[in-house]
Amino acid sequence: MTDATTLLAKLVSFDTTSSESNLALIEFVERYLADYGVTSERVMSPCGKKANLIARIGPPAPGGVMLSGHTDVVPVAGQPWSSDPFTLRDGEDGRLYGRGTCDMKGFIACALAMVPVWVKASLKQPIYFGFSYDEEIGCVGAPSLIKRFYEHYSTTAHVIVGEPTSMQPVVAQKGATNLRTTVIGREAHSSQVNQGTSAIHVAARLVTFIEDTMAALIEEGRVDEAFNVPHTSLHVGKIRGGTAINIMARECQFEWEIRHLPTESFDEIYARFEAFCAQLTAELQAKGKHVEMTTEPLNVTVPGLADRDNDRVLRLAKDHLPTACCHHAVAYATEAGQFQGQGLQTIILGPGSIAQAHQPDEYIEVTQLNACTAFMQRLGEALETPFSG
Repeated sequence: MTDATTLLAKLVSFDTTSSESNLALIEFVERYLADYGVTSERVMSPCGKKANLIARIGPPAPGGVMLSGHTDVVPVAGQPWSSDPFTLRDGEDGRLYGRGTCDMKGFIACALAMVPVWVKASLKQPIYFGFSYDEEIGCVGAPSLIKRFYEHYSTTAHVIVGEPTSMQPVVAQKGATNLRTTVIGREAHSSQVNQGTSAIHVAARLVTFIEDTMAALIEEGRVDEAFNVPHTSLHVGKIRGGTAINIMARECQFEWEIRHLPTESFDEIYARFEAFCAQLTAELQAKGKHVEMTTEPLNVTVPGLADRDNDRVLRLAKDHLPTACCHHAVAYATEAGQFQGQGLQTIILGPGSIAQAHQPDEYIEVTQLNACTAFMQRLGEALETPFSG
C-alpha cells in the first residue's frame, strides 16, 4: 500500500498551476487506479488541455460518497519559497511543504492511499472520486464533472469536498463573483475640466457606491453570524487609469468582487450597482458629459453552499470524526455549492488549514494527513452496509 505522503510527493511534483495543463497528473491517477482494477473516465475541458476525472470503487449501487477535490493550484511566481515548490519537502517539524499540499492535493493523496483497502472491502455502497480542473480561477471545471456524474453515475451519493478545514465539517460557504468595470470618459487638459469627463472621477463614485452597498446590506440586517465576516462583502481589489496628471483620464478600469451569503442572490446585489450606473450615466449626460460604463464577469458566479439538505452527509461525517468536532461556515469559495445546486447533499471537509493555502512555503501537518486517512478508513467501513435511502 502506497502511503499518503508518498502519493502527495508525486502529486505535488506536477505543476498544475491553473495556467498549465493538468493532464500529466490525471494520467498518473488513471494508471494508479488501473493498477488496482479501478476504471476511470475523463471529462475533458473545451480546449482539450485539461480534464476532470471520475472513478468508482465498489458496486454501482445507490448511495455512497463522492470524494471531490480540485487538481489545480495557484501560482508561485513572486513568492519567497524556501525550497522548490513542486518538490515535497519534509521540514522535520511535522510539516510537509510544497505547493498544493493543503490546497488540496493532501486530500486527494489520502483518498488515493485508501484505494488498495477499498478495492478489497465488501462495499455495499460505492466510493466515487471526482477530481476537477480550474477551481482556483472560478470553479470552471466542476460543472461538467457534476453534470456527467449526476446523469451517468449517481443521483443519491453524498459529496465531501476536501478543501482544507482542519478536518472540521463546513456546512456553509459564501458565493463569489469577480467582475471588471470599465469607464470611458473624454480626455481634456486638466485646466479645462469643463471640456472633458474624467473616467477616474466617475470610477471613484462607482467604487464608493460599491462600499456603500455593503454598508447598506448590513444596515438592512442581512447578516449571518455563522460567518466570521457575517455579511455579504463587496471589495475592489485593482484599479488603473489615466495617462498623465494634467490630462483628464479617458479610461479607468477596476476589478472587484461580490462574496454573497448563501441565502442571498448575486443578481439582486449586482442589480443595485447596475441601477446606480444607469442613474449616474443619465445624470452626467444631462450635463453634456460623455461617459460609458461596462461591466463584465471574470468568472461564472460560484454559488454559495447553504446549510440545508445536508443532514445525512453531515451525520455520516460526524459519526466518523472525533467527538469534539463541530460544524462551521467559511467565506472562501469552493465547488460545494455547485454540487448542492445539482441536488446532492454536500459538505466541505479536508485536512490542512486554509491559513496555509496560497502562501509561500505552503504546508500540511502530518497529523492532518493521518487524521484524514483515519477518517476515510472509518468511512469505508460504514459503506459496507446497504444504502438506507
